[in-house]
Amino acid sequence: MAATSPSTFARIRRAGFARHSNPWSAWTRWATTPLVFLPVWTRDWRHAVAVGAWMALNPVIFPKPANDDNWATRAILGEERWITERPRDAAMAVQIVVSLAGCVAVVSAHRRKAVPTAAATATMMALTMVYWEQMARYHDRRQQADRR
Repeated sequence: MAATSPSTFARIRRAGFARHSNPWSAWTRWATTPLVFLPVWTRDWRHAVAVGAWMALNPVIFPKPANDDNWATRAILGEERWITERPRDAAMAVQIVVSLAGCVAVVSAHRRKAVPTAAATATMMALTMVYWEQMARYHDRRQQADRR
């Protein structure tokens, strides 16, 4: 079996982000963030399969947007570039806090503690908006730099 070249991975990533940058994809995935904790809360594998399927399909079921004028589109495209370039900036700190809130949400959901689960999930979702703003700005700055 032939090894997959980095360019193949780059093409797959690019294709996924191209469609996920559709505002419908970005916003529906963000809005359904609380569903991630449902299988942990219910301990039902069917919920895990359904949520996993949604999260896997969401980035590919929407078409590529016509342009990058939309804020959510710019945020997702900025994230793609940020992931590949990995600058050490404030966005890294925000992502760390989002991850920590996610861990709190998982533990709280497992313990079936509604208030801490909801609070941690709300924190994740709010900080994701901060991150998206950072990514939209990152996209805009990188686009300007590319034009020079």
